[in-house]
Amino acid sequence: MFRNQYDTDVTVWSPEGRLLQVEYAMESVKQGSACIGLRSSTHAVLGALKRSVSELSSHQKKLLEIDDHIGVGIAGLTADARTIAKWMRNECLNHKYVYGAPIVSGRLVTDLADRHQRTTQTYVRRPYGVGLLVASCDENGPHLYQTCPSGNVYEYYATAIGSRSQSGRTYLEKIYEGLAEMGRDELIMNAVRALAGCVSGDGELTTENGSVSIVGKGENFTIIEGMELKPYLDRLELEGGNNAAEEEEVTEEEESSGDDDVEAMET
Repeated sequence: MFRNQYDTDVTVWSPEGRLLQVEYAMESVKQGSACIGLRSSTHAVLGALKRSVSELSSHQKKLLEIDDHIGVGIAGLTADARTIAKWMRNECLNHKYVYGAPIVSGRLVTDLADRHQRTTQTYVRRPYGVGLLVASCDENGPHLYQTCPSGNVYEYYATAIGSRSQSGRTYLEKIYEGLAEMGRDELIMNAVRALAGCVSGDGELTTENGSVSIVGKGENFTIIEGMELKPYLDRLELEGGNNAAEEEEVTEEEESSGDDDVEAMET
């Protein structure tokens, strides 16, 4: 993308009918580290790769708890994600205080999409530079949503966003038809396998750079990382998963150059 006279303001249309500032925000999502999600008939799982700005820094969190039954994975600007997560938590608390029951996830995600969309129509604000995968489980069962800086929202059986996420999507497309019948551990293992294919270069998925979360019927939102994730990584190693994922990786031209961009601002 190149700077031109139509990208100085988010409310200015280009002759091709495009809002370039919104497209730039969507590009920041593509440059964020990968985040994947999948769901069965009983559980929804998120997986994310964590980045560190340098070898001396800790890895920044990519999975955030919103409520007992809702959690998000982020790709893009972490600061924007924190602001959105704080707003979502307040919405959940307000709904529980007024109605005495947890908020329905579909309503919360729709309100979030409206919040994204408002920034594309107001010249004094810029679009949020972050994409979210929202995993939830309510009275209607588990759900997986994806939000976009443009204000669009989609519901998925399985998906992946962020840098080098195409290999994760390719793996999920192969297995998604059987997801509905999968158990808890099998669902987590498939998330780990998909995530392993998104690791850049010669790196591998480890307890330091990987994290997984799960929410489902009778189970609150739980983040699995560190030593709790190690049994799944050991199982992946026995399967040869890290090496196999590298061999099957499909690299998109638009993702190949964005791996190290804006590292200081996003994770």
